[in-house]
Amino acid sequence: MSTETPPSRADTVVIGAGAVGCSVAYHLTELGAEDVVVIDQGPLPVTGGSSVHAPGIMFQTSPSKIQTKTAYYTSRLLSDAGVYDEVGGIEVARSEERMDFLRRRVEWATSYGLPEPQLLSPEEVTEHLPMVDEDEILGGYYSPTDGRVDGISALQWYMENSSASFYGNTEVTDLDVSGGEINAVETDQGRIDCERAVIATNNWGYQTGQLAGLDLPIAPVEHQYVVTEPMDELADAESSVGDNTTGLDVPGDRSIAEYMSEGPHQPVGRDQDHSLYFRTHGDALGMGSYNHETLSVDPEAMGKNTEEHQASVRGFTKEHWETPTHRGRDKSAKQAFDELLPATQDVEYEATENGIFVFTPDGMPAVGETAQVDGLWTGLAIWWTHSGGYGRILAEWMENGVPRLPSGPVDTGGIHVRRFEPHAGEKDYFVDRGAKRYEQVYSIVEPRWQPDDHRGLRTSPFYHQQKELGAEFYQSGGWETPQWYESNADLVEKYEDRIPDQDGWQGVNRSKIEAAEHLHTRDKVSMFDMTTFSSIMVEGEGSQAFLQRVCSNDMDLDVGQVRYSLLLNEGGGILADITVVKLDDEEFMVTTGGGNSPGIHGGHLEDEAPETVSVHVEEGAKSTIGLWGPNSRLLLQRCTDADVTNEGFPYFRAKQMYVGDVPVIALRVSYVGELGWELWTPTEYGQRLWETLAEAGDDLGVRPMGGGALSSMRLEKGYRLWGTDIDTDSNPFEAGLPFAVDMDTEFIGKEALEAARSEGIDNKITPLTLEDSTDIMLSGRPVTKDGEAIGYVQAGNYGYSIDESIAYTYVPTEYAEAGTSVQIQCEGETYEATVQDEPLFDPARERITK
Repeated sequence: MSTETPPSRADTVVIGAGAVGCSVAYHLTELGAEDVVVIDQGPLPVTGGSSVHAPGIMFQTSPSKIQTKTAYYTSRLLSDAGVYDEVGGIEVARSEERMDFLRRRVEWATSYGLPEPQLLSPEEVTEHLPMVDEDEILGGYYSPTDGRVDGISALQWYMENSSASFYGNTEVTDLDVSGGEINAVETDQGRIDCERAVIATNNWGYQTGQLAGLDLPIAPVEHQYVVTEPMDELADAESSVGDNTTGLDVPGDRSIAEYMSEGPHQPVGRDQDHSLYFRTHGDALGMGSYNHETLSVDPEAMGKNTEEHQASVRGFTKEHWETPTHRGRDKSAKQAFDELLPATQDVEYEATENGIFVFTPDGMPAVGETAQVDGLWTGLAIWWTHSGGYGRILAEWMENGVPRLPSGPVDTGGIHVRRFEPHAGEKDYFVDRGAKRYEQVYSIVEPRWQPDDHRGLRTSPFYHQQKELGAEFYQSGGWETPQWYESNADLVEKYEDRIPDQDGWQGVNRSKIEAAEHLHTRDKVSMFDMTTFSSIMVEGEGSQAFLQRVCSNDMDLDVGQVRYSLLLNEGGGILADITVVKLDDEEFMVTTGGGNSPGIHGGHLEDEAPETVSVHVEEGAKSTIGLWGPNSRLLLQRCTDADVTNEGFPYFRAKQMYVGDVPVIALRVSYVGELGWELWTPTEYGQRLWETLAEAGDDLGVRPMGGGALSSMRLEKGYRLWGTDIDTDSNPFEAGLPFAVDMDTEFIGKEALEAARSEGIDNKITPLTLEDSTDIMLSGRPVTKDGEAIGYVQAGNYGYSIDESIAYTYVPTEYAEAGTSVQIQCEGETYEATVQDEPLFDPARERITK
């Protein structure tokens, strides 16, 4: 820690000395990085940001694997540092729906490796938390390694144990990003030239990004916290590690920050049915509430990090504490606390605040190197709970090119700052979506839940036809994508005996029409809107050599040849799975999935391309129809003069041709395991392409199909989905994709794959089928053998063609042999399952290659 003026140059500048910035700096220097400078506009270590105002409660269990893993790493790191109180955490249920949710908690914790998760009876809850009225609850979930971090002590520990240099009272005034790269951080104490910088300003993340011309979708939102006067019920309390062990002069007269340094002596608790949480502060009780209307803050109106602001814009708003205004609930925060913790009914509050934290549109962190500015990294929308883990991930990513924790590589698709689509940076959009994520912090979110605001942002040329056909639209990357079509409701009766009922939580937001579309496509022919998928044009001198360097498969292609390949990072993790089409000499079209993949995958290719190669991400520039099913050739032949016979247009080939009067690039590929083509055309021709195929195929039974059918069909074939089955936490051998790797070529990640192959593959992806059940398995649920967790469900659906429920999982190789019996825990039930060989449907590929 330094009180001097920052230097005029550093290799790395970390902007923000809160939980994330300090963690990043600590881990960078632990990995050997030198000349790391950390700056903050507030004093050190009590910066005044949310890191010193947060209650420090750490509930580790999440439906997200990476959130759970980063939380557990953080708790172990800070526990070893002596700044973490491992008092346990208890979540109580006041409804049957919440008890079901707590059972899911146990399953997620089991899947992701948290120790000893368990359900408690009301009596067992009050043994740990005597102030809880057991008549108010149905039970609880207990995680013994949950607890609380002493924020100020933790920041001080980071600073004392890192070789980075820390400077407080240093305000960033500008970022020099000329030439598309970070050159310097300008401060009120002078300019700091640098090779790379990290934005870790959290509440001020949007403002800091603006200095570099970035519209980072970081939405500040307030929530409430109070600390009671000393209570008789807590008079014998023995504070643990905290008690303001820092010895620091914390600003304010018994400020929130000072209370935060008093450690709890009971488990931290929360009542998610009323969006409340609580913890002891010695002989006082701290109570936090999300149980009020969303109090969004204009991200441009965040004040400076001063004692006066104390990270609070409005100050405590008593009306939001005492009025039931949140999502139609009939109890205010005070009323709900009075019922759950009767001893709090008449106590006075000695400290109150409306604290600020931030949300992205999807509620996940924004981590990684920005696409627009080389060398500019972000670590934003991260709580204390996950800060140690994300600091480690970001440091590994920056230093070694592979995001990882000590337990291994991590999946980055859901956290990468590049996942956001261009519209996500519009302030009204991300503030509104951030407000919705605030509401959902403690809500029970249904499977396949969809937002109802900012809809219709991005639509394909087929949108109006789809609306007329009764499409049920889901949103992906801002695109409106049909999940099923009400116009196909008549097919349900046709296939009724092949469509089992899906009841309970697994059946929420599902339709039997999805199953009917699946079966119809196997029997006849369907059109699938692939406009959300992206094409990336790679052209110029050296294009083939460039693709060979970034692709795991052999790129020595003939014109018209199509090849499936992977993009890998230096550690051999899968950045993307792609299809490469050679259109002409030094002209290629690379296709990849929808959702957030264009920004991540296309950005990677742009980063790696030499000056002679042009990489252009054509997101939305082409509209695409997947034409699949046994009648697809007959239908396509009616619309074109091109030869589409098996001899004239073999599998995994491409042609530039006309469908009616529409120019298309036709790829003989299929993501559903049926004969078919992808037909790519400039967007302005899309509507005509749809009409041409629909009219020509009427007597052949052509129907539209949605994403629900695609999901179940692709699982029957074992086709991988990036971000679900494969990601940067798996290599091609583990993922069952050795055919997409040519070890005789040179490519990024090859050295890591050679090492992995020589050491042996410990885990392998495999399909499971359920015994005697048609229920659909949900992701994140544990797969067990002899009572021990050996994996978890990556993806699950019903295989309507094979009449079995399918779940994909990674398991240790000794359990991956077909015929092995395992169990799956889902929604409190234990299901018997069997490991199978893949693919489950049409293993000889007779349907797709005929």
